[in-house]
Amino acid sequence: MPLLRGIARTAAIAGTATAVSNRVSRRQAGRWAAKSEEQAPQAAPPPAAPAAPAAPVGTDTNTKLAQLRELGQLRDSGVLDDAEFELQKSRILNS
Repeated sequence: MPLLRGIARTAAIAGTATAVSNRVSRRQAGRWAAKSEEQAPQAAPPPAAPAAPAAPVGTDTNTKLAQLRELGQLRDSGVLDDAEFELQKSRILNS
């Protein structure tokens, strides 16, 4: 039993020492951060983010071209026959 008490006492002391050490380290880091903020010159606020660019003109045209290319690939692969291809093509072009 004396050996078990010695181990338990050592573990309790080591745990307490670790907790105290961590607390001191955090406190010092906080103090150093506050001190460096006081000493640092006031920086200018960051510049505002640029506005998002407007959609390019012809986006609708690009979308239609992409749809027509896909439609052509479907026809070439045999998924669509010529009548279905023409029907879908006219829908895309008239939309």
